[in-house]
Amino acid sequence: MRRLPLSLRLLARRGPKAPFEVHRETAQRVPAADGSPLLTDHYAPVTGEPCPTVLIRAPYVRSGFPWNLFYGVRFAEQGFHVLLQSTRGTGGSGGTFHAWHHETADARATVEWLRKQDWFTGDLFTVGASYMAYTQAALAVDPPPEWRGAVMQVGHTDPQNFFWAGGAFGLERALVGGLALKQGGLTTREFMTGPLRMRFRMRQITLGRPLLDAYPSAYGGRRPAFEEWLAHPERDHWRETELVKVAGAMEVPTSLLTGWWDLSPGQVLEQYTRMRAAGRDVDLLIGPWTHTNFLERGWAETIAQAMRRLRGEPPAYRVRVHVGGVDEWRDLPDWPPPGVREMPLALDGMRAERGWSFRYDPADPTPSIGGALQSASQGQVDNAELERRADVLLFTGEPVESPLTLMGPVRAELDASTTAVSGDLFVRLCDVDPAGVSRNLCDGLTRFADDGRVTVDLGHIAHVFRPGHRLRVQVSGGAHPRFLRNYGTGEEPGWATRLEPTETTIGSGSALALTVSS
Repeated sequence: MRRLPLSLRLLARRGPKAPFEVHRETAQRVPAADGSPLLTDHYAPVTGEPCPTVLIRAPYVRSGFPWNLFYGVRFAEQGFHVLLQSTRGTGGSGGTFHAWHHETADARATVEWLRKQDWFTGDLFTVGASYMAYTQAALAVDPPPEWRGAVMQVGHTDPQNFFWAGGAFGLERALVGGLALKQGGLTTREFMTGPLRMRFRMRQITLGRPLLDAYPSAYGGRRPAFEEWLAHPERDHWRETELVKVAGAMEVPTSLLTGWWDLSPGQVLEQYTRMRAAGRDVDLLIGPWTHTNFLERGWAETIAQAMRRLRGEPPAYRVRVHVGGVDEWRDLPDWPPPGVREMPLALDGMRAERGWSFRYDPADPTPSIGGALQSASQGQVDNAELERRADVLLFTGEPVESPLTLMGPVRAELDASTTAVSGDLFVRLCDVDPAGVSRNLCDGLTRFADDGRVTVDLGHIAHVFRPGHRLRVQVSGGAHPRFLRNYGTGEEPGWATRLEPTETTIGSGSALALTVSS
């Protein structure tokens, strides 16, 4: 064990004084299920007292900042041995990486290695975000008896739904995910320069045709994983990696965290609902965060939730959510909270500012601004730029006279028709303040081929419309490149080259279903 490098010690001093100094040993070789070495960094508190262990596994977790600080140092300085492990085929680990495969067997092999370490007390916890949450669900397939608690942050357990929710390919998340989920692992240089290269080339990549010839410039070469994700919308292809039921039945005490503009908050909420129904020990934290900024903007809430779980303290809440509109935290007995009811919001009872039809042109696709992104425009933003476009329908209500509190799911039921082989309906609910600023709250997209009733899942919400504020519903034909644009031709998306504009009409019987709290 050695002292931390100076750069990491300086970063660590920026926080409050911690109980323990931290030393580490890097690139320990832990045997995987087939004997391949899994490179593992061990962060340890400097103390002679026995300390529990925290295991964190992912392809990119050993790539440096922020994981070495937020997960390695911050948890070790609180009295935990912390293992940051590169999954097989990544970060110098042996074997071949295939996203979401091999994680159960390799995690169990790591636990077998742990049992032989003289510093291992027999108390094991798991922590981590995104893919790190998936590897925790994978451990639950065959849970070891030493497992005492799990902290799963901004996670997903259903890769097919992650990429193909609503029937359209999640292009931006696949491109960015392809940076991190790389066979061989990221070098420090790639970790720093890759996102910058993609940012400057994103428009060129996502508007290039065919996509399979355009995307490699984002990486400097082809990525078989990206091509596999794009080629397989069918659920059967993903059966082996789907862990929805496993995660929902986890017996280990679990803390869940997501953000209102996370990439897959619906999957986190489904896991919470399943665990609650099974009578498991689970708590839920939802903040005003995205997939990539929850550690930066929500660190105080994030570390407090994790520390309670790791220390075996009683949860401070069953559910804690950040409520928009009033900017406050509320502790609730469940989610959705008891006593809520569904309330329809008919579009024909609102002011239709651009009529009931729009023309979607894939040559100039409606852009993704705000919401579940990993770009600079992620999260909650002013929607003025989006709402100026002629291909975005706007339905605006009258100012509310008394506070209107929404707590729970939102969905749209639209009567729709399209002139193309298929059409997309992107629906977004916004809060318009007295000054006219429109901010996004929740949204979703559904691809449809047959005219008729189309359901669009907008996710969940906790928001108060204050007196004088108005509800606004946007309806458009896409959100590019968050979702791959609809070419309008029915061609296979990776090789499509033709573009067919679409005329889409919404019927007057269309409405939103809101969940209202009294």
